[in-house]
Amino acid sequence: MPEFIFVYHGGKTPESEEEGAKVMESWKSWMGSMGDALKVPGAPVGMSKTVSAGGVADNGGANPVSGYSVVQAANQDAACEMAKGCPMVVDGSGSVEIAEIIEMEM
Repeated sequence: MPEFIFVYHGGKTPESEEEGAKVMESWKSWMGSMGDALKVPGAPVGMSKTVSAGGVADNGGANPVSGYSVVQAANQDAACEMAKGCPMVVDGSGSVEIAEIIEMEM
């Protein structure tokens, strides 16, 4: 079965410990609902840099990455359905980019 990377964009930093605990619980609940389909829970990431032929940009670009996960799904549509439950999608603070991981032989 194919695997897909979920690349998270957006979100917001909780303003209190209580809000942080609530946000963490919503992520745990959503990830738990995926069961064995969640292959790599992933993690949040810090500010990214973009490297191109023109140099290095320090701001992470127009839509910086805020985290990632890897899931297994029958197809990209099924992976998209799974992503609809992401807490950032549900609360409107972010989005999930979904791409199939292509196996390559080296």
